[in-house]
Amino acid sequence: MTASPQAQPRPPQQAVDGSSLPATAASAQAAPVPPACQEMIFKTKEKFPTTRYTVPDEPWNALLGAMGNLTPAEQAELTETACAAWNRWAAANGPTVATDLDNRYRNAAPPACNKFTVSTLGAIKKYAPGVPAATRRLEKVVKKVWTEAMTKLSTSAPDAACRTAYSAAKTGW
Repeated sequence: MTASPQAQPRPPQQAVDGSSLPATAASAQAAPVPPACQEMIFKTKEKFPTTRYTVPDEPWNALLGAMGNLTPAEQAELTETACAAWNRWAAANGPTVATDLDNRYRNAAPPACNKFTVSTLGAIKKYAPGVPAATRRLEKVVKKVWTEAMTKLSTSAPDAACRTAYSAAKTGW
């Protein structure tokens, strides 16, 4: 499951270029991202209409940075077919997942970074088995991105409680 901040989403037809990623990630960006994958990355929030759940800027930026660090072989897993399968699943299941995310977010202990990690991982663990088989190789890449971002945040987050939350979340699902 890919999280998206509440910032202005990028239109799916617009190519992702170096300016959309952090500086270190931009240099690693080897190929254009297929339109369905751009939608998966930047429009997922729209498919999960949450009212409480949110993705803080710090993890969103770390996740984008980790996306930019993918190897060419990992980038090759971002296929139109796999991302389109994810997008169809997310559109069909979005309201149910959004309700679950909101409930988990409401019930998780503060601060917001902990609420984010607890609710995100709880929902992923619950719903990942039902995601189409066409996304399985893509899921491996997403797990790597998640692990890299959470590992980075577990040492770089300015707040000790957030470092603890990110450290607990880095093993993923």
